[in-house]
Order: sequence, then C-alpha cells, then structure tokens
Amino acid sequence: MAVSAANTHDIRLFKPLIEAIPPIRSRRGPRRRPAKVRADKGYESAELRRWLRRRGIVPRIARKGIESKEHLGRHRWKIERTLSWLFGYRRLTVRYERHGDLFTAFLTLAAALTCYKKLAKITT
Repeated sequence: MAVSAANTHDIRLFKPLIEAIPPIRSRRGPRRRPAKVRADKGYESAELRRWLRRRGIVPRIARKGIESKEHLGRHRWKIERTLSWLFGYRRLTVRYERHGDLFTAFLTLAAALTCYKKLAKITT
C-alpha cells in the first residue's frame, strides 16, 4: 500500500510499489517478484510495459483504444472487493488526519485486521 497526494498521477507510484513487494517463500524457493501485474487503463504506457518485462513480470494492462474495459473486469472485482473491505472501516472512508503517516498507519492496521479476519475464517 502507498499513500500519496490526491493530485499525483498513479504511474509515478507504480514502480516503487512493485519494487517494495517483499520476497515470497514457496516450496520451490523464494520468489522475488510477482508473475503478473493487472492494472487499469490509467497505468497504460509503453515505458511502464518495458520496465515490467525487463523484470520478468507479465503486464496485464488494458490498452487505450484497443481493449475494452469489460475484458479487464473479469479480474478487477478482486481489487474492488478488497477496497470495499478496507473502506468498511469508517475512519478510512474520509481522510480526517492531516498527516499522511497517521493515515498510512490506520490503513496498515485495517489491512492487517482484514487479513486476520479472512485467515481466521479459513482455519475455523
């Protein structure tokens, strides 16, 4: 997760967000990066696609004027569902904090609580 100013373009934060993904352990050894990245048309740029491919990540980004938004919608519901889980915490719906670090702390806490609730359902 990352928090930025409201008028910052999403592409500026995309690279640091991808690079900040921690290594994931699996049975076959540590995986250093995600296999695919899905994004909407707001992230579409040729330079960003090249950057992802150089890192061995398959970009699943809808192209403007070529791909319809309905095609990407098959996977977008996962993102929308997760955002609705986070905004279920009323403190995050409207940003009341003046300082970004406080908002980030509440957002991290909400994400941890959401993950805990989903994992607790799986184990019970």
